Amino acid sequence: MAISTSVRTHEPSLFDVAVEQFSIAADVIGLDDGMRRVLSHCRRELTVNFPVEMDDGSVQVFTGYRVHHNSGPGPTKGGIRFHPDVTIEEVKALAMWMTWKCAVVGLPYGGAKGGVTCNPKVMSQNELQNLTRRFTTEISLLIGPNRDIPAPDVNTNPQIMAWIMDTYSMHHGYSIPGVTTGKPLILGGSEGRAEATGRGTVFITQEAASRLNLDLGASSAIVQGFGNAGSVAARLLHEMGVKVVGVSDSSGAIYSSDGLSIPDVIAHKARTGSVGGYDGAQGMTNEELLVQPCDILVPAALEEVITEHNAADIKAQLVVEAANGPTTPEADRILYDRGVVVVPDILANAGGVTVSYFEWVQALQAFPWTEVEVNERLHRIMTRAFAAVYETAQRYNVHMRTAALCLAIQRVADFTRVRGIYP
Repeated sequence: MAISTSVRTHEPSLFDVAVEQFSIAADVIGLDDGMRRVLSHCRRELTVNFPVEMDDGSVQVFTGYRVHHNSGPGPTKGGIRFHPDVTIEEVKALAMWMTWKCAVVGLPYGGAKGGVTCNPKVMSQNELQNLTRRFTTEISLLIGPNRDIPAPDVNTNPQIMAWIMDTYSMHHGYSIPGVTTGKPLILGGSEGRAEATGRGTVFITQEAASRLNLDLGASSAIVQGFGNAGSVAARLLHEMGVKVVGVSDSSGAIYSSDGLSIPDVIAHKARTGSVGGYDGAQGMTNEELLVQPCDILVPAALEEVITEHNAADIKAQLVVEAANGPTTPEADRILYDRGVVVVPDILANAGGVTVSYFEWVQALQAFPWTEVEVNERLHRIMTRAFAAVYETAQRYNVHMRTAALCLAIQRVADFTRVRGIYP
C-alpha cells in the first residue's frame, strides 16, 4: 500500500508577514545582520490566562497578551483589542508595526500591542468591566505612563481605557491619567482623539491625491470597514466632495455608483446597528465591495483583506490603509506592478497614535489643548511624514510601504546604535 508523502504547506502567520516586510526594507537600506536580529524579534511577550466571573455566576477563563516590540525610542505605545481571533502572533505583528508607525511620524515611542481572546459583543457591560480590570491587573507589571501606554483598538473604547486607568491608579493609590490614552475627556482625554485615525487617513489621502494629480472633488471612494476610523474617514471624504460609493461593516457592505449620503448611512447604522439594508444601495459582501469600481479604496477593517487572490481585481488607483495590515506582501507586489499606489498602514493610520501622543503630553503637563490646536499639529505631522516617505520611495525606487519601513527602521536602528547594547 502506497504511503502519502505530501507535505502540509505552512500558512504564514501575521508576524511572519511583518518580518517579511521588515526584511524587504532591511535589504534596501543594507541593514547589518546584528541589527536585523535585534529588530526582527519582540523584546517582551506576556501571555496571561485569567478568570472572570460572568453575570450568571459561572467563571470563564480568558487568554490575553501584551507584547513590547522595541523600547529604544522611549516608552512603548499600542492599543488593546478584544476579539475572538486574537492570537499571540497577531499581537506580535501589531507591536512591530507600532514601532515602525511611531518612528515614521517621529514620535518618541517604541511599539507595543495587547489583546484578549473574547467576543465582547455577547458580553454585558458588567462582564466587560470585570474582564478589563482583571486583564489590567495581569499586565500591570508591564504598563505605566513612562513605560508602556495602552490605547483603544478593535472593540475597545474610551470607557475601557477609563477602567484600565482607574485599575492601574488604584494599585498605586493615586490618579495616573498618563497610563492610557483614548480616555474620556473628563478623565484627561484629548480633544480630537476620537476622530484622529480617520482624520489622519484623510490628511494622507489629500497628500497622495495631490502627488497623483487626482482631483478629489471628481473622485469616488470605497471605505471597507465602518467603525471609528472608517466612519470618520468616510464622513470627512464626503464633506470634501469625494463621492463615497461603498461602505461596509462586519455584517456586510452597501454600494451605489451614484454615491451614498454618509450622514444618512451613519444615522441608519445608529438606528439598526448595521449599514446593511440602507435604502438605495446594493447589498454585497465585504469581499465583493473591495473589487467594485472606485478611485480611492480605504480598507479600514481587519488584517489581510487584500491578498494575492483579489489584488488583480482591485480597481482603485489609490489604496490608503486605515486598518492595520490589510494588504499581504504578495498583494503589495501585484498592486505595485499594476501601478496602484498603496499608502501603508504605518503612515496612513498613524493619526490615532499621534493624537494619543498629544494626549499623553497633555496628561504629563496637566495642560489641555483645544481641538483646533490638536488638528493643526496632527496635520503638520502627517503631511511632513508623507513627504518624507514619498521622497524615500522616489530615492530607492520602491513602493510606499517599503519606503515607510526603510525610513522607520533606519530611525529605530539609529536609536539602537547610539544607545548601544546593554551587557
